[in-house]
Formats: sequence, structure tokens, C-alpha cells
Amino acid sequence: MSENGKVQDAECGCGEGKVPDKEGRCVMPEVTFPAFILSLNTSALYHLGEIADPATGKKIVDLDLARHAIDTMVLMQNKTKGNLTVEEGELLKNILYDIKLRFVKVAKR
Repeated sequence: MSENGKVQDAECGCGEGKVPDKEGRCVMPEVTFPAFILSLNTSALYHLGEIADPATGKKIVDLDLARHAIDTMVLMQNKTKGNLTVEEGELLKNILYDIKLRFVKVAKR
């Protein structure tokens, strides 16, 4: 705890995926467009075998689920055209470019 009695970030003991709010309670992080896209990207990377399962340490390749995550990001790109900030648009464009290259590389194995 800090001097004013509030819980510090490192000491909060929040479970995986949660963060402390202003009062020190463990809550889910704010949902933002970039966070949503990064979540979809993480899902695609996991299903491409780029990220190991945290429980088992094993890497699994499931091209159908990877393609679904990628298709969802493409859908978001098409449906949000003209409604994103420059930064959001660039983030989505760059992530899609990278993840599509990774998909092709894994699919060729």
C-alpha cells in the first residue's frame, strides 16, 4: 500500500487479465478499439502456434480458428472505414498485413 492507503499496481494481486481501478479494485481493463484488435491478433497468433497455451506450454495450430480471427479483423476494417482515428486505422492495417503473412507461412508447412 502507498502512504495514502491506496493499493499500488504491483501490490494489487489482481488475477490474470485484470487491472486495478482508481480505488484499487481489480477490474477488467477498459474496452477500446485498439485493445479489441490486439485481442483478436493474440487469438490469431495463438491459433497459428506462435503463442503457447499458458496452461500446458504447448503450441497448437488451428488454421480454421486463425482464419476466423483474421476474417473478423478484416470485417472490422471494412465496417469501420472512415470512422477510425489515423492511429487506429494504421494499427489495424499493420496487424492485418503481419498476421496474413504469418498465416501464409504456417499454411505452407
